[in-house]
Amino acid sequence: MHSDGELSLEAGLVALKQGNYQTAIAKLTPVASSQENTTANLQARVGLVMAYARVGQIRKASALCQLLTQSQNTQVKEWAELALTHLTKRKKSSKDSNTAPKHKPQDTAAETTSVHNSSGVKSVSLGNPVIPSVGYQNRMMNADAPVSISGSFFGSSSQTKTPSSSIYWRQGKRAKVWQPLRKPNLIPLRLLAVGTFAALFWVMREVINLVTGFINFALVKLPYLNPLQFLYRNPTPFLLIVLFIIIGLSPWLLDWLLADFYGQRELSKDVLHNHSRETARVLQRYCQQRRWQSPKLRILPVAAPIALSYGNLSRNARIVVSQGLLEQLADDEIATIYATQLGHIAHWDFVVMSLVLLLTLPIHRLYQQISIWGNKKSEGIWYKPITILASVIYGLWCLLTGISLWLSRLRLYYSDRLASEITGNPNALTRALLKIAIGIAVDIQKSEQTNWHLSSLNLFIPVGYEQSLSLGSIAGQQPFETLLMWDTIYPYRRWFTINNSHPLIGDRIQRLSQIARHWHIDPELHLTSPGLSVAEVQPTYQVKRQSFLLQIAPFLAIPLGAVFAGLIWLTWQTAFTLRLINLKWIYEDWSFVTGCLLIGFSIGMVLRMNSFFPDIKNATVQNDHSLPNLLTNPSAIPIDSISVRLSGKLLGRRGTANCLGQDLILQSSTGLVKLHHLPLGQSVNPQDLIGRQIIVTGWFRRGATPWIDIHTVQTQSGKTIQSPHPIWSTVVAVAAQAWGAYIFLTG
Repeated sequence: MHSDGELSLEAGLVALKQGNYQTAIAKLTPVASSQENTTANLQARVGLVMAYARVGQIRKASALCQLLTQSQNTQVKEWAELALTHLTKRKKSSKDSNTAPKHKPQDTAAETTSVHNSSGVKSVSLGNPVIPSVGYQNRMMNADAPVSISGSFFGSSSQTKTPSSSIYWRQGKRAKVWQPLRKPNLIPLRLLAVGTFAALFWVMREVINLVTGFINFALVKLPYLNPLQFLYRNPTPFLLIVLFIIIGLSPWLLDWLLADFYGQRELSKDVLHNHSRETARVLQRYCQQRRWQSPKLRILPVAAPIALSYGNLSRNARIVVSQGLLEQLADDEIATIYATQLGHIAHWDFVVMSLVLLLTLPIHRLYQQISIWGNKKSEGIWYKPITILASVIYGLWCLLTGISLWLSRLRLYYSDRLASEITGNPNALTRALLKIAIGIAVDIQKSEQTNWHLSSLNLFIPVGYEQSLSLGSIAGQQPFETLLMWDTIYPYRRWFTINNSHPLIGDRIQRLSQIARHWHIDPELHLTSPGLSVAEVQPTYQVKRQSFLLQIAPFLAIPLGAVFAGLIWLTWQTAFTLRLINLKWIYEDWSFVTGCLLIGFSIGMVLRMNSFFPDIKNATVQNDHSLPNLLTNPSAIPIDSISVRLSGKLLGRRGTANCLGQDLILQSSTGLVKLHHLPLGQSVNPQDLIGRQIIVTGWFRRGATPWIDIHTVQTQSGKTIQSPHPIWSTVVAVAAQAWGAYIFLTG
């Protein structure tokens, strides 16, 4: 049972987070005056400082800060000293504003405070990691537990509607004078861009051959029709010509597509200047240095904060941002995002990515239209064929975008580096990346699905929507340093980004922090040094190498199968040479190697099966409030299979657009988490429950993108849906084993 003081503290902190400052003051004052619980007393005083500051009672806030500077808790003392500095500046600025005429904020490149466009009030906030924090979500923690109190320190912007305004930001400074960074090696990026183009060409050629072959096959089988002879020709020269023509026309074609699909329009310099005066200076200065024409500026009328660039030459380049990005980011943060897009243009990776965007955008739009049509035909006999067609088109879109995943990840490291060098402000870019993640998560929560523009443009924006789900929705409940610990210190983390469109945010921010330290400025986030192990950072956690090997067992067993095939061939060859046995009819047919590879893959699947889908026991199952802690475990990987039972609202697209279960998200009381489900062999699937309150039981998996493999989904009425994920994994393993054995024995 909680004491009255704990309940009052909890209610006060909740009121503070919700913006009910007078209520927070009323609830926290008795706790702050009490001496019964030292931890609760400190928490209440910190909360009161913020509440007083938000209602303009600077004198009372300063007095409390003065008391907190005498605290024996070093974190509280450091926080109070920083807060007192900001309060003193606020007090002086308010006096000056009463005696001096109004003037515009200074327009200097070294300005570190963020200016909200709607009010003109500078937002001064405090860094998350420095703050002594106390968790108050439905429970009180012990005296040594850290607590997070959310709340923007002074005022709020009417434009900023995301939780980023209620999170402490250290507002790390920028470099006033900085030396250029060492010139990066662009050869890997250039080679990867060429390789991506070659892979894209090869895949498209094979798709064209498949389609033309199917058409002629059908014409041959149909009576009175003859195959089309021109479809038998080699499409390579024609395809190459078409691709180069598309690259040449890509700026204007994409202008038309984005305007037609998503309402893109020109962004005037006056509008951009109102949101970020530094951006105009950055664009002008850098383009003059490179002797470029200034890129054409565009804006998308969407709430999610996104940005992308496209074109074929620097003089034909376009930089596109969304309305949400301009409204949710501060002046210097917007400038750094524009600088990243200049990086893509300078490195020329945007040429290949523009081609990918031009090829995939119409396919995704076709998938969208067919899905909408399928939803209208849900009661007719055409629903199943339409669903299959939508799935095939979605698969083609995934194939074409999947070719560019490696380039999409690598180019962001280069653009982050160049953006820091252009602006001298890696800390602003750090804040921008985190705020974009938060804004995307908010957009998904409000829309209750992944909007079409997010999924179709995901490969080209600074932060992926899937990696934003959990990080953006849980931000504020844990310090960013804790949430990003897995991204920075888990030794095998990059293996889990193979199928991701973006690199780990923590990895990117760690590189930005290193740049900040190189220029002798304090980084926005104090992330763990890359050389430290998990055990050195968190002694209670331990990385087990055998767990990682078990995780990749199905893929590790494939090369082992190849080795086994080689040994068999050597044995048969030796036996034939010694005239012991003649199996020449087998070992000369190299198809038996395929059988060995399939058998190896099957064995790996079987070895991993029990650990991947353990029994779910009520004694060890984790609930909603454990989600932030599950995300902060720096040694967890998917094979750990943590049993969870979470309740919340099921989000995602409805009907045909989600026939493969690709957009299933659980909105729990603590945040968002992606759900995995195989919609095979069932008449009712979880996507039929979208928009309803459910209870999900399954296995939580911590990878580059955290997710839950569904075991059961239960509605409030008691209806339960089973997920066949373990069953189908077994079916795949048995099928691979049987197929491999058949090939091996028959040759």
